[in-house]
Amino acid sequence: MGYRKLNKWGKYVVMRKERILRQHMPPTRIVTKRQLLRMLLRYGMVYMKPDNGQQGRGVMRVQIRKGRKRRYAYQLGERKRTFATYHQAYASLRREMKGERYVVQKGIWLLKYRGRPFDIRQMIQRAPRGGFATTGTFTRVAHPRKIVTNGSQGGSIYSTDAILRKFISPARRRKLYRRMNTLAHRTVRQLWRATPGIKELGMDYAIDRKLKLWILEVNSKPGVSPYTLLRDKSIIRRIVRYGRAYGKKYSLVVRKAKRGR
Repeated sequence: MGYRKLNKWGKYVVMRKERILRQHMPPTRIVTKRQLLRMLLRYGMVYMKPDNGQQGRGVMRVQIRKGRKRRYAYQLGERKRTFATYHQAYASLRREMKGERYVVQKGIWLLKYRGRPFDIRQMIQRAPRGGFATTGTFTRVAHPRKIVTNGSQGGSIYSTDAILRKFISPARRRKLYRRMNTLAHRTVRQLWRATPGIKELGMDYAIDRKLKLWILEVNSKPGVSPYTLLRDKSIIRRIVRYGRAYGKKYSLVVRKAKRGR
């Protein structure tokens, strides 16, 4: 089985067999009416993602809102909907799913920069002289009215350190980067056992309000054009050089992502 055939659920099943990876992975399930309700009741907020989706398309945040009367709400893009009953909410969600298989993931309340949630993309590639190396990171800050951080959905690209130094001390940042590096290498090793031949992965990390690191997603065909928006041009040069060594050519045209200011 080629690596590209692994969808979100397939990667989750393979990765969670590794103890250290499992500690950093939000619980995830296949969406059914019963399973979604179970996750909602347990966590209060969850994310639904197309199992074969890319670039944040179709991702929905679903919440239970508690008050005098319980309400069920979701957001897709900039559109928000609220329902009095779970049955009504799920009927609407099913229409949005358009017959696709979705996974549901425990919601992580992310740290926010200027009131907007952010996450971190890290690139790990096969090195020209053998083995794998992490070659660069950037941080994506969500569009003010959206729940996903993807550049293609209006997110802004920043240097990771420029954002994290506002929240975390230098010593703790170094420890965090070492942990990210360890998780990336363990992810490659774990996925390689199931699908040999991996050349590169894009690791998506989140940091919650307690500064815990989470693996949100692993991308088998990561776009690299956002790295061109970083001031440190050595990162994109290194990524392109490593990719060239295993025959990969990248599009470096940035279509929607913006440089953070």
